[in-house]
Amino acid sequence: MYLKRNVSKNLTTFTSLCFPYKNSQCSSHRYSVTVGIGGNIGDVKRRFEHLFVFLKRDPRVKLKETSLILKNPPFGFVNQDDFFNSIMVFKVNMQAHAFLSYLMRIEKKFGRKRSFANAPRTLDLDILFFDSRNIKTSKLTVPHPAWSERESVRIPLAGMKR
Repeated sequence: MYLKRNVSKNLTTFTSLCFPYKNSQCSSHRYSVTVGIGGNIGDVKRRFEHLFVFLKRDPRVKLKETSLILKNPPFGFVNQDDFFNSIMVFKVNMQAHAFLSYLMRIEKKFGRKRSFANAPRTLDLDILFFDSRNIKTSKLTVPHPAWSERESVRIPLAGMKR
């Protein structure tokens, strides 16, 4: 069951038992990682719920917090369905590149197929922040270079108490 709220003509928020969520238990995991999640193919909200359960059960990560879900128009390639986006915060022991590989395996498990930039997708997982590190390699840039320009990140992030 979702509670729906129209923010504007093009933006709608959804809340459920899992979005937003906050786990106050301490964790021995070393790094704090903020991940943007998104998708626009199929029942994305249900997929987010399945992702939530999958990640809660995985001992390699400790899910600390999630944001509300935001439905927003696509950018880049605009001839596609609206996206659903949310934020998840984790504690992990993996280094940044290992965690990126972990996220890419999860995307694949949830049906992600890469065709072209900004294409429709079942699940997109982006590392927004990895502790307070700055990383710039051919495979990973942290903080995510466009995070502050995207409503799909700013609005869910703004609702999380930091």
